[in-house]
Amino acid sequence: MLTEHLTDDDYYHALVERDAALDGLAFVCVTSTGIFCRFTCPARKPKRENCRFHTTIAECMEAGFRPCKRCRPLLRPGEGDPVIAPLLEALEADPARRFRQSDIAAMGFDPSTVRRAFKRRFGMSFLEMARQRRMGAAVQRLAGGGPVIEAQIDAGFESGSGFRSAVTQLFGAPPRHWKDMPLLKASFLDTPIGPMVAICCDHALHLLEFADRPALPAEIRALRRDNKTGIVTGRTAVTDRIEAELTGYFAGKPAAFTVPLSRHGTPFERQVWQALRAIPPGETRAYLMLATALDRPTAFRAVARANGANRLAIVIPCHRVIGSDGGLTGYGGGLWRKRWLLEHERRMTAGIPASTAEACP
Repeated sequence: MLTEHLTDDDYYHALVERDAALDGLAFVCVTSTGIFCRFTCPARKPKRENCRFHTTIAECMEAGFRPCKRCRPLLRPGEGDPVIAPLLEALEADPARRFRQSDIAAMGFDPSTVRRAFKRRFGMSFLEMARQRRMGAAVQRLAGGGPVIEAQIDAGFESGSGFRSAVTQLFGAPPRHWKDMPLLKASFLDTPIGPMVAICCDHALHLLEFADRPALPAEIRALRRDNKTGIVTGRTAVTDRIEAELTGYFAGKPAAFTVPLSRHGTPFERQVWQALRAIPPGETRAYLMLATALDRPTAFRAVARANGANRLAIVIPCHRVIGSDGGLTGYGGGLWRKRWLLEHERRMTAGIPASTAEACP
């Protein structure tokens, strides 16, 4: 494939140049806006650290990004298809609608034909795409008050449980043959910089992420797949433990996290995550410094990928990694949170009360 050997730097250069050769073969996801675009989009180009690149629309939507309204990346591949274009128009007009098979039939289309056409074009069915749009709309409403997410997860929804229901759908109902198997338990934890989702078993913490992280849906699916089990809402003793340790952390107590962690990731990723945990609060490292410390000085890109694959925010402090020039690099929870956490830890180690740190932008 044309995109097989391209690096993210190659993609970004093509984006800046509006290279039409990659149109439809790859897409840019912009973390600062939550949208994804074609490479020829006329909008002002985002900063490099805010860009994520995927080669399919399915990957973009599964990562929680919604299509750009200017370049309309969904319509471009479907031009001339009498099945796809009208349904995409209907979805764009009402992205919060709960579409069903009967709605497709009522528009005069055969549901089986629509399913095959969307799978062929986008890698997901129309109903799957509609579900992804509803999830993206829920996150967008949560963030609608400005850059700082309100701690109360219910704010801004038609019903108080709207967002919880949207995220809960990601966990899925476990198949019947899992009925007697241990399930992972998911719970929402409030923090001064926004709600987090903690997923635990009876023995370890498997995932800790901010609830509005664009990649959260894909991470939850990967977690279900890797553990071959289901996820339901609930708590374990591990949930109580990580909640207590997070409370202490945000109160300005410098004690290390001792909650037991699940063993996931490749051997190299685990090596990088261990190096991240060795960075003291109040200090930072560059990707190259981490790679050198691991005796892999040329593997700084692999270190960056392992950093991005971390599913345990704050506990494995990937926010303490910055660019070689001292600038902030991308962070799944948002650069404003990265700034907040670094400033919070600077004040923590300086003995400044946490109440003043909570005023950080």
